[in-house]
Amino acid sequence: MTYPISLPSSNPLVTLTHPTASLWVIELHNGADSRLTQTLIQRGLLPALDQVERHWRDNWRAGREKKDDNLCKGALIIVGNRKQDKFFSNGLDWDNIIKDPNFSTNFFPTVFNPLIQRLLSFPIPTVAAVNGHAFAGGMILAMACDYRVMTDGSKRNAWMCMNEIHFGATLPLSLASVLKAKAPNPMVLRKIILEGHRFTAKEALSVGLIDRIVAGDTESVVAEAQSLAGSVSSLPGKGAWGLNRREMYRDVYEGLSRDVLVINPIADDAAARARL
Repeated sequence: MTYPISLPSSNPLVTLTHPTASLWVIELHNGADSRLTQTLIQRGLLPALDQVERHWRDNWRAGREKKDDNLCKGALIIVGNRKQDKFFSNGLDWDNIIKDPNFSTNFFPTVFNPLIQRLLSFPIPTVAAVNGHAFAGGMILAMACDYRVMTDGSKRNAWMCMNEIHFGATLPLSLASVLKAKAPNPMVLRKIILEGHRFTAKEALSVGLIDRIVAGDTESVVAEAQSLAGSVSSLPGKGAWGLNRREMYRDVYEGLSRDVLVINPIADDAAARARL
């Protein structure tokens, strides 16, 4: 297999590389802030994940046949645009996506949720290299990974934040489910969802939202993520990593398949007017 692979080929929004025998890296580069659009997800991220799994499984099968544990190793890093160090992902392309009349019924069940399900059942460890701000959908993408390495914010500000509360957006069931499963306790969950708190890297580390922080630029974050990925790359060697993770998050995984229609504040107020 030849790398790098750019997806979609006509207008690349992600690039997949394979820097070592057991490591793959997916870089988001939908502009500097890597907004999560339908095209990026369906024609970029999901095909890239398929390619990684296909390659790793070929290696894994060969390793089992040859009794070579090194061939069975694997890990994946997801990082924001590597040419900058301000954003991991700034979330959905909200201003444009809400212009789609089918957004409220279709986007999460048919586009975003399948991506999160894919990550929650992926057969090898996943590491988010959070090289800048991770807002809203960008934070969910990072939280859906197994591990998170974040810039420490000493060079420029970097926050993790679910900011929907600040612009009146209702949090879909699927996103809330991921946060409930990954937040360490109800107090942190309250700060995330109801307060829209902007967590600095040090705050995120102190409450258990991320695993490591690192000073420096994007490449320093990627290097630390690679170190972490290397330390866990042998764990999927027996083939049970993805299966056990899926059981670990089964409630979330199944909930992603039964997302319900999001009720916006105007509809909620209309219902309250009728009730009261």
